[in-house]
Amino acid sequence: MRFHSLRLLLVLWVVVGVGLGGWAQPSAARVDATPHVSARLPIDPERVGYPRSMAALGDSITIAVDATSLSIPQGEPANAWATGTNAAVNSHYERILAAEPAINGNATNFAVNGAKMVDLLPQATQAITMPHDYITLLAGANDVCHRDASDMTDVALYRTQFINVLTTLSSGLPDARIFVVSVPDVYQLWQLLHTNPSARSIWNFATICPKMLANPESTAQVDVERRARVRQRIVEYNTQLAEVCATFIHCRYDGGAFFDGALSPSDISTIDYFHPSLGGQARLAAVSYAQTFAFTDTVAPVSRATAVQSGAMRQITLRASDDVGVSGIEYRTTNAWLRYTAPVLLADNETLIYRAVDVNGNIEGSHADVVLVQQVFIPVVQK
Repeated sequence: MRFHSLRLLLVLWVVVGVGLGGWAQPSAARVDATPHVSARLPIDPERVGYPRSMAALGDSITIAVDATSLSIPQGEPANAWATGTNAAVNSHYERILAAEPAINGNATNFAVNGAKMVDLLPQATQAITMPHDYITLLAGANDVCHRDASDMTDVALYRTQFINVLTTLSSGLPDARIFVVSVPDVYQLWQLLHTNPSARSIWNFATICPKMLANPESTAQVDVERRARVRQRIVEYNTQLAEVCATFIHCRYDGGAFFDGALSPSDISTIDYFHPSLGGQARLAAVSYAQTFAFTDTVAPVSRATAVQSGAMRQITLRASDDVGVSGIEYRTTNAWLRYTAPVLLADNETLIYRAVDVNGNIEGSHADVVLVQQVFIPVVQK
């Protein structure tokens, strides 16, 4: 009698590494995977430690408007918290320069006076034309502080605009660390100076942040509620910054440090009673730098890929580890990096390139090594 039967044969191999230092080579008894699975492709080098170039995106705070003199609209970039060169401020740039001389002269400030979150997109578009590997970002005060007291930027719109900025930076500079500073608490500014006659005079004369600072001495319910709405909007903006930043592997949020930090009168410019003074810029530099990536970490994370193969398809699973912590894993089959969130299904003629990123922005050298841990055969047996 002649019949056809279908038999499922499951063949398992012990998990061993191929092609990575410190990983075991396959034993003689092991059946090798198809050649392209373990083939090594040209890799991107690892990137660890201090950055060698940086850029700052933002508004008037980031160009140090009115820090020491009336400087609207051009600001005082030398006194800026992120890229300034004044030793009295000790900016991020100056702190990095002290440890990494290669960054000398490689800091660009793209911030624009009056910028809102939507205005950071063209700044980001400029920034990606240069090889920056560290970017600071601060925007949101102008989204609530319209001079004409018009409506504040909608929270959902602010979020979308922020996503667009991070997407542009991440696609244009895929190796860059991105550090996001929280929107400052303008309510705290009102609390600190609303009884100061000079501050009240300037706020009223120059129509500074009227949503918060108009009628500064009023205790009427309508004014109390107005100020509370503005502060709540800033809290909501910061929530968006935290949530969105967390979805980008190379992004780090300051955890609300700038928003939460206690202000003193000396931190505020006596020119406009709104922008940080020279001392305020120094405080912002110190507070924010304490929350940014730990550039002293020079250990790259390590990742590995395992595969289950069935016929012409492979399911690739990625894992990573690091001595401090893993921010995530990213992979590509073409030019664009994608964040790894679940096993990836590939055709047998496709190659997956992957790398891990740690919480300090260190990037593993990319590679394409895959360990075949399971293969499924479905032969047809005739009799």
